[in-house]
Amino acid sequence: MKVTVVGAGAVGATCADNIARSAVCHELVLLDIKEGLAEGKAQDMMQTAALLGFDTRITGSTNDYSMTAGSDVVVITSGIPRKPGMTREELIGTNAGIVKSVCENLLKHSPDAIVIVISNPMDTMTYLALQSTGLPKHRIIGMGGTLDSSRFKYQLSLRLGCSPADLNAVVIGGHGDTTMIPLIRFSTWNSIPVTSFLNAEQQQQIVADTMVGGATLTKLIGTSAWYAPGAAGAALVASILRDEHKLFTCCVSLEGEYGEQDICLGVPVTIGRQGWERILPMDLNEEEKVLFAKSAEAVRSMNDVLKTL
Repeated sequence: MKVTVVGAGAVGATCADNIARSAVCHELVLLDIKEGLAEGKAQDMMQTAALLGFDTRITGSTNDYSMTAGSDVVVITSGIPRKPGMTREELIGTNAGIVKSVCENLLKHSPDAIVIVISNPMDTMTYLALQSTGLPKHRIIGMGGTLDSSRFKYQLSLRLGCSPADLNAVVIGGHGDTTMIPLIRFSTWNSIPVTSFLNAEQQQQIVADTMVGGATLTKLIGTSAWYAPGAAGAALVASILRDEHKLFTCCVSLEGEYGEQDICLGVPVTIGRQGWERILPMDLNEEEKVLFAKSAEAVRSMNDVLKTL
């Protein structure tokens, strides 16, 4: 199995490092446009192999897409990161050109690859990847909901004083501070509803803190987060290559599901060797349906910006 990660910045390098450590592929290519960056980080990671006990062969490349040939999965992290006070919407103009070019170059050499999009604004970049490549919808996956759900579990674990691994919690909708929908009503602590342990005010605060999770980190560290986004991308790669059929929230193409058409948005899906396999329905109440429709409207307005580029 072969994986390519495009973008050797903090997110891409972290994603590649997690993939190598999990030993889900024999070969991993890290590609970047900056001279020597991918090669240097690849060597640095390879020098941990004897210490960490993995055999994945990591190779760096400066914009030589021929080295990515035959990739089973490609992860796109390239693009400018979000700066303090900067919205994901403001990233569209620059990152759309980058993502489209990357997709075209990758598929010349790996026409059967499954594409995972991490670049922001993630929902719009996923939609762009689907529209520009013409690939079957199941082979285009946006990572956002996987990360948001993990951040939701983190916030819940702080309030409950429990292990995040014991929690099931889902965030649907767009991958944005105002478009994501943490579904606390469905969240459980080893099958027990978390609402049994939290009052209404605590629940509202957890939802609010989850929604600004990315912006909070950007303010603290001066740029976008990388450990959790990288780990989220690697988790999706593992589920694909191991054919695990694991359930994640991912940004995928909707064709009537959840009442939406012609859009890529975060919903629960299973992930296996063919990409995303099926969308799981959730029995949303009227308030949640309204929130999902508003989220779709906001993402669709970002998608409309693509028409002006």
